[in-house]
Amino acid sequence: MTENTSSALQSPSLASAGGSAAAERAAAPRIAPRDQRVIWLLLAATFVVILNETIMSVAIPKLMDDLHVDALAAQWLSTAFMLTMAVVIPITGFLLQRYTTRQVFIAAMSLFSLGTLTAAVSPGFGLLVVARVIQASGTAIMLPLLMTTLMTLVPPALRGRTMGNVSIVISVAPAVGPTISGIILNSLPWRWIFLIVLPIALVMLLIGVKFVENVTETRKSRIDVLSVILSAFGFGGLVYGLSLSGASGGAGGSPLLLWGSLAVGVLALAAFILRQLALQRHDRALLDLRTFRSPIFTLSIALMAISTAALFGVIIVLPLYLQHVLHLDVLATGLLLLPGGLLMGLVAPFVGRLYDRFGPRPLVVPGSILVSLVLWALTMVSETTPVFLVLIAHVTMSLGLALMFTPLFTAGLGAVPPHLYSHGSAILGTIQQVGGAAGTALLVAILSLQTASLTAGGASLDAATAGGVRAALFAAAVISLFAVAGSFFMRKPEDAPSEVAFAH
Repeated sequence: MTENTSSALQSPSLASAGGSAAAERAAAPRIAPRDQRVIWLLLAATFVVILNETIMSVAIPKLMDDLHVDALAAQWLSTAFMLTMAVVIPITGFLLQRYTTRQVFIAAMSLFSLGTLTAAVSPGFGLLVVARVIQASGTAIMLPLLMTTLMTLVPPALRGRTMGNVSIVISVAPAVGPTISGIILNSLPWRWIFLIVLPIALVMLLIGVKFVENVTETRKSRIDVLSVILSAFGFGGLVYGLSLSGASGGAGGSPLLLWGSLAVGVLALAAFILRQLALQRHDRALLDLRTFRSPIFTLSIALMAISTAALFGVIIVLPLYLQHVLHLDVLATGLLLLPGGLLMGLVAPFVGRLYDRFGPRPLVVPGSILVSLVLWALTMVSETTPVFLVLIAHVTMSLGLALMFTPLFTAGLGAVPPHLYSHGSAILGTIQQVGGAAGTALLVAILSLQTASLTAGGASLDAATAGGVRAALFAAAVISLFAVAGSFFMRKPEDAPSEVAFAH
């Protein structure tokens, strides 16, 4: 006893060092086990609903044959889904403040499961469209719920690596959707797409009922009905108009309907913004726009919109090129695009850790440059381009996007105060939907117009389509330059954004 005491007294520095290390370990930010369980459950559920968003993409031809509808009608399976997402997501800011985590999760997964069941047993096309609307209602709620819960539970020092897990969900699920769909449709009827997803959704719902706990605070507030109506016409009108403009270069429907939808969307959106500015003075806004008082959030949203527009446009254009110019079948196309999505998922956790250590700029700058370089390279594709070069380009672009998405999510939402997390998440989801619709519409319209022009000039169908693809990818490459310029201004937000700066 005496010798031990003497040794300790003779080595005060060692004792002090040991105590300091123990104190540092105790003070290190950690996520409570209960909170970790909630986050992982939400991640798994979000993976399922996002997987469903793209699993239908290669099933359209079979549905047209089985349900006896034309291509314009069949596109409503995607258009109705996007419209519902655009209408519901802005409302989630209110829902996440008014109701508990558990209530919102159960509502989202119940809607998704009901929609999936309805789709699986639909006797005709009309009910199948309704089923997709019900599915989209649940899907629209899940991602903002996940983002808001994560920002509430995870300490700022750990948000990058945790948001990396969200990026896995967002990148891998859409990538594997078409591949899974192609495998199913090779041997089974289209209903099996929903019959396979349904039990997974029901299991996630039951697990959530048992284990998801209330982890956020709620406050009683009334929903502003006028804001909901203006939001529906504003975002819905924009997305619908953009989807029409992308249909055969805008020739897929009435020009009056196209421009009328866009005009209604713009006017309703302007009225919606004015309404929110008035309501947020009393903390009653459906979508609180004070989030945009943060320059970091605003820049992150802008870069996300640009990146999403380019990404969704390319996701549509590349399969058209692979199938109509290089003549790959549906399954081969899905398999070729799969490695890029899987790579995004694999590197996302590492990107998150790098964000925690170095901040967003060292990741977003090279990521945006990489994406832009690939898009400029793809403007040179032709009817004789080797398939492996397209594969390399897609994998490289996916790596660049992986370097961008996690830092943009984390920095953007981290720059707003906690009481606005739900509104920031809803704005992020809304911008993704509108940006994706805009990118798809723009690139498909350019592709269609250029293809028609070259065909009229005497070019073969393959050569004309390749020319249309080059023109569309040129537009995406130009758009990407804005992301490169903006990336140099990204920085990491303070751990605790000032509430004073966001006051009335």
